[in-house]
Amino acid sequence: MSKVVATGKTIEEAVERGLSQLGVHKDRVTVNVLEQPSRGFLGLIGAKGAKVELTLIAEAAPASAASAPSLPQQSTRESKQEAAGGVPRQDTGHPVEEAYQEAVHFIVDVAKSMGLEVEVEIVHAKESTVLQIAGPDLGLLIGRRGQTLDALQYLANIVANRYSDSFIRLVLDAENFRERRKKTLEELADRLAGRVVRTRKEVVLEPMSPQERKIIHSRLQDHKQVNTLSKGEEPNRRVVITLK
Repeated sequence: MSKVVATGKTIEEAVERGLSQLGVHKDRVTVNVLEQPSRGFLGLIGAKGAKVELTLIAEAAPASAASAPSLPQQSTRESKQEAAGGVPRQDTGHPVEEAYQEAVHFIVDVAKSMGLEVEVEIVHAKESTVLQIAGPDLGLLIGRRGQTLDALQYLANIVANRYSDSFIRLVLDAENFRERRKKTLEELADRLAGRVVRTRKEVVLEPMSPQERKIIHSRLQDHKQVNTLSKGEEPNRRVVITLK
């Protein structure tokens, strides 16, 4: 099997599913985005997911022969990008650093449309690149429990990947929100695990993003008295804490 078509709630999820089917790392494939997920600006989520086509790069092929990821046709891609508040782009194959800069420009422009003046620092980490947003009154940009920040992160990833030869993942942060949210969720996990042990009844948490569910699972994975599992469909998937 040298080519697969995969779907997911996001482009990142669809790509990961395709890689799993092929059993290879992302540097062994080219990615053609067939359909952008129909997610509205600043967190309005539609029913349509992302669809990507992954083509395996032959081992013998020279590096120069590996083509850059293809993108959907202009009529589909640009209309969705404009609906998301972005500016249509035509060229691809730019260095990764330019992809990061395009994401930065997009974030600054969106913030400006919200009446905010922000600065964005690019911080390269081991597993991802973090775009640290600084400026006054960032609560509006973060939103309730980080929902606006998550939506902006989703859109920034779409923008960046239109300018990258390989799939990249960006994480947006503002006022150290990600770390503060992680500590809050870890404290919540400990408190609810204690409740499950005392009452001997399972606890179902509110719907969370995959990243936040992972924090709960990781916090309690070595707990001696409780287990965790996820149930439901996105965007209403929840963590359940039960007795062992």
